[in-house]
Amino acid sequence: MLLHHFRVIPLLVRMYVRSQMEYRGAFWLDRLAQILSYGSVFATIGILLARFNTLGGWSWPELALLYSFQLLAYSLGAAMSFVQLRDLEELVRLGTFDTLLVKPFSPWVYLIFSGLNISYTGHVILAVALMGWAILSVDFAWSVWSVSFLLATLISAALLTAALITMIGATALIWVRSNHLFSIFFGFWELMRYPLNIFPGSIQITLITAVPLALTSSVPVAALLGKPVPILGDWAGPVALAAGPVWVLIAIAHWRYATSKYQGAGG
Repeated sequence: MLLHHFRVIPLLVRMYVRSQMEYRGAFWLDRLAQILSYGSVFATIGILLARFNTLGGWSWPELALLYSFQLLAYSLGAAMSFVQLRDLEELVRLGTFDTLLVKPFSPWVYLIFSGLNISYTGHVILAVALMGWAILSVDFAWSVWSVSFLLATLISAALLTAALITMIGATALIWVRSNHLFSIFFGFWELMRYPLNIFPGSIQITLITAVPLALTSSVPVAALLGKPVPILGDWAGPVALAAGPVWVLIAIAHWRYATSKYQGAGG
């Protein structure tokens, strides 16, 4: 069965990519709009820094590294999860999800790879370009260890993002409706464009535990740059590295639980 999955996955991805690239002009115009949209957010942060010089002890290049890290980690994780799991609510409501259960294929694997979202290309282009500038501009002595830590925590943050989105989407298998939870997710996610230490203690705890989005941006970048991390302290680095794999295991357990509770379109 595992070998069967590995043979079919490339076919699913290729079919979806070809469908998305059918109108290439529209596709790339949409990516340009994404770059301009997220670029304007970064410009807003720049305006704040021009007025106050630093934000929570973070300089302009450091905030650029934080923002690009958050955007890149989100893009990689969401490409493997967001649109697919957001649409799961509609599949459940209409009863279409039932057809996936009778396929000789994992429903989760089919959902993810038949809808692998290449629309995040614009996010990735902007994030990589901005991160390249930030790495060259930040006052930090780079080494093999620090670069390895940056890459490892980036992967962990992407896994954590995908895991959280998967858990939100899977809730539709139990409640039918789950997309309202994405509004809460993105509300907290937007906060993580800024350093964790500028928020009140209660929000800091929430962003590390119940909604651990601080582990997808502020915590790993602060640990990399040697900045103090509220609550976690010296444990910030290890926690940032472990967060992705740990939450993937939690998401797997939640998916299995949700599918076991699924009763079909008829309830």
